[in-house]
Amino acid sequence: MKTKIGLLYGGKSAEHKVSLQTALAVIKALDLEKFEIHPIYINVEGQWIKGPQLNAPVSNVQALEFSSENQLSPLSLAPSLFSKSEKQENEPLDVIFPLLHGPNGEDGTVQGLLELLNLPYVGNGVLASAAGMDKVMMKNVFAQAGLAQVNYLAFIRTEWEKEKATIYESVEEKLGYPCFVKPANLGSSVGISKCTNRTELEAAFVEAFQFDRKVIIEEGVIAREIEVGILGNDEPKCSVAGEIVPKKDFYDYKAKYEDGDTALIIPADVSAEEYQQIKEMAIRAFKALDCSGLVRADFFLTKDGKALINEVNTMPGFTPFSMFPLLWKHTGVEYPQLIETLVNLGIERHTEKQNIKYTI
Repeated sequence: MKTKIGLLYGGKSAEHKVSLQTALAVIKALDLEKFEIHPIYINVEGQWIKGPQLNAPVSNVQALEFSSENQLSPLSLAPSLFSKSEKQENEPLDVIFPLLHGPNGEDGTVQGLLELLNLPYVGNGVLASAAGMDKVMMKNVFAQAGLAQVNYLAFIRTEWEKEKATIYESVEEKLGYPCFVKPANLGSSVGISKCTNRTELEAAFVEAFQFDRKVIIEEGVIAREIEVGILGNDEPKCSVAGEIVPKKDFYDYKAKYEDGDTALIIPADVSAEEYQQIKEMAIRAFKALDCSGLVRADFFLTKDGKALINEVNTMPGFTPFSMFPLLWKHTGVEYPQLIETLVNLGIERHTEKQNIKYTI
């Protein structure tokens, strides 16, 4: 019996296009002898649209963008919620694979819906997704867990609008230059700016607040950018380490998804002691956020060999330029096997949750 997998992609998010690229790559990697692929597209208006079952890989993202004529209610994905008298056109899906990046997808909202529908799904749950998306909450959790990281500040839009000069002075006093200004709830380096003076800082705040009501400002540090992939549920495993060497000032959206203007070095040239430090911190971060399935953990590695955790991504991309699948490929897990492992981990976690007692 083939596993009926619903690929959920697109989304009402600034990372809509990133999600389409991820979906395209995953579809190409899925074994059609093992999986029935049912695409579910969420357009930029937030409408859920079910496409026809895919019996072969598609060649471009345009083939994955369906018109709203076949719009569906997310509730229809859970036939068990309906009475037997109601017509069900399709058999229920075995598992949902959310290939969504950013708000309204990677932030726990869709995960919460799937939990309410009691559907198995791949990846992190509500808490890990929400905390992993909000960089401020994530760093607060890391601090509580005793994980070393760079200094940071955070502000909401209304604070900034009332006290711009005071906030700029606070950043300069506590963090200095260079620093990075980021939307708190966005990934893929969207809306991020590197600042080396007050003029750039002011422009960076304006840019970041276009994408979120909360921004985080991080102290700049001279260090290498090292990443690892974590795979598992209660007993997570760590991949080899990889290094990002941007040809620009930092690893921005364009370098990640458009021109590949960066070098990915796998495995990274790190000592056994440095790798062990990063591995232990990555797994601690995974457990501190109560993650499941997968994360990519990003670190700064200073010249004196000290690792500082930067962030984790609870739904890393699967594009041709993406680090996560490449890390596991170099660890010995090929892409199709990686997809299958993630699906099994999602089903495993769902099965375990069915043992929870909800009555007294």
